[in-house]
Amino acid sequence: MAYDETGRIAPVETSSGVPAAVLENVFDDPSHGEPGRDRIAVHVVWEFLLLVGLAAVTWLLWREDADALRGDALKTLLVDVAGLGLLTLAAGLSLRAAAVNLAIGPVALAAALHFAEQGDRGVREALLPALVVAALGGLALALAVVVLHVPAWAASLAGAAAVIVYIERRTTPVVVQGGYDPRRTALYLFVGFAAVAVLGGLFGAIKPVRRLVGRFRPVADPARRRGAVAATVTALALIASTVLAVLGGVLIAADGDGPVAPASGLDWSVLAIGAVMLGGTSAYGRRGGIFGTLLAVCAVEVFLAWAVTQDWTISRWAVGGATLGAGLLVTRLVETFGRPRPGGVPAGPSGDGTISTGWALTPSPEPADAWPSVLPVRDPDTVDSWESPRWESEPRRWDAGDR
Repeated sequence: MAYDETGRIAPVETSSGVPAAVLENVFDDPSHGEPGRDRIAVHVVWEFLLLVGLAAVTWLLWREDADALRGDALKTLLVDVAGLGLLTLAAGLSLRAAAVNLAIGPVALAAALHFAEQGDRGVREALLPALVVAALGGLALALAVVVLHVPAWAASLAGAAAVIVYIERRTTPVVVQGGYDPRRTALYLFVGFAAVAVLGGLFGAIKPVRRLVGRFRPVADPARRRGAVAATVTALALIASTVLAVLGGVLIAADGDGPVAPASGLDWSVLAIGAVMLGGTSAYGRRGGIFGTLLAVCAVEVFLAWAVTQDWTISRWAVGGATLGAGLLVTRLVETFGRPRPGGVPAGPSGDGTISTGWALTPSPEPADAWPSVLPVRDPDTVDSWESPRWESEPRRWDAGDR
């Protein structure tokens, strides 16, 4: 066994027993975790299935009402996709950082109510204070998560309760004020959301970026801190997700065909988190696809538009719950088939590659069942001086009978 000894020089090894120089190239988390790189093939297959599903539901919508895919109806649909897409990006960013933000729905609804009341002052005048408050609220949430190192879902749920108190100050729906119509820039809003979603997925597929963003993901005891870098990245993700939720809420309010009704807003959280998990982002953090978020959001919104043509009244809770349930199954697939292949790391020069105790097994120069020789080994061809026959043949120099 090799122990830590004073003055001993040895290569730095991780808890897996493989030298850090080896793990840096083959581990997604060189300090902990499974040997090997994350596999992306499961995301490719799943995103292809999502594309097939989106094409099928789009064909159903076109067969029932072709006008829903052109003109003003198409612009409304594109803005709906962008609005839900911003909420999904907020959920996806916090999920990738392994610190899910459950407050995005209430924050979006609070922003929608604020914009409905202050929209007549202008978009910039109404939006800027909301963004500042969202950034400060996201900072408070981030400090609670990374400084106290408490679960993000619990901290964000407490933040959601505080936002719901603000929402419940209104007892009646609020009519949207002002003349901002996002349908005039519907294509730009959709393309912007699509570009951010795809580029974010591409950057998230790069190993150093994925490792950095998902560094907060626990690998052993979840109560153990993951370091200053993980805390900083997670804090930025929580702040950005809160700001994105405000932008999504403004689009939802401006694109609506009626007043904004006060509610808890948690149904939007369930729908957004379910959509991003349906797209292939793991509920445990770090792992995710490239086109999955875009395809999942489009599929959900096209399905809702098709449900309107069928005269169905579907609660957002029902759609969100079904989407979240399917997303949990996708998470299981991603974690099962996206993890590194077993035995993908060559054993280090002093590690067994499987035992993660921090001790390294060193090859013994002797058999395991043989004690090391302390006394000199006797040569059978050499005559021992103590056993020499001269003691019997030589004359005695002293005898008791000669006295």
